[in-house]
Amino acid sequence: MTGPVTYHFLNAENARMLERADVFDNAVDPEFLKAFVSTSGHEMIFARVDDSVIGFASGTVLLHPDKPPAFFINEVGVAEEMRRRGIAGTLCRNLIEQARDAGCQGIWLATEMGNKPARALYQSLNARETGEIVVYDWDGAMDV
Repeated sequence: MTGPVTYHFLNAENARMLERADVFDNAVDPEFLKAFVSTSGHEMIFARVDDSVIGFASGTVLLHPDKPPAFFINEVGVAEEMRRRGIAGTLCRNLIEQARDAGCQGIWLATEMGNKPARALYQSLNARETGEIVVYDWDGAMDV
């Protein structure tokens, strides 16, 4: 990879760029991708070098009848060989800015206590660490 890093918000026109991406936990499923792009409130920004997707950050707008919209950052990932270059920070900053521009008044995420690189990233973005959190799941949601 020789070119500059470029950043793109996911939309119907550029979704095909993700089809061969290997920065996700699993291979991109065309039907899941189509549903993600076509459903309002799901956001993703991804980074490319040349024709390769080398990172992404995704999240979802959370609505509730008694609270202003909030934004949950679901996942952040950068290809191992491209880490420690500021890519994850840029992805997160842009995703957070987009959420704020959309009217979200709270932005949050969760990570494991032992995930030191992720915790360092979020602290560098001036996030407040709130302490331990207990997570419950159904149907293996946390196994992915």
